[in-house]
Amino acid sequence: MTFQELVARVNGTVVVDNPNATINHAYSGDLLSDVMGHCGDESVLITIQNHLNAIAVCTLAGIEAVVICQGRPVPDDMKAAAEREGVGILTTPLSQFAAAVALAELKPSAR
Repeated sequence: MTFQELVARVNGTVVVDNPNATINHAYSGDLLSDVMGHCGDESVLITIQNHLNAIAVCTLAGIEAVVICQGRPVPDDMKAAAEREGVGILTTPLSQFAAAVALAELKPSAR
């Protein structure tokens, strides 16, 4: 799945684009230590965690995109870090569950 396909699937708004992303896996979670242990390359993280640490976790785990659910705003420091690290961010009005269902064709992410 491309980043633009991801955006369309979750009715998203692009905050930080990642046109080169290849997304084959999805992981939904808010406990960032769990995300680091279970989410990996070519993944999208579905979460409500709208802070700088989420981007640090993405960088460590090889996550290419983050879907911030429930229309939560993205702070400037998170946006800047994502731009610097090449991680795409989009927001969606959907809940985490609804976003996960919209991306159900993706394989679960597993390390």
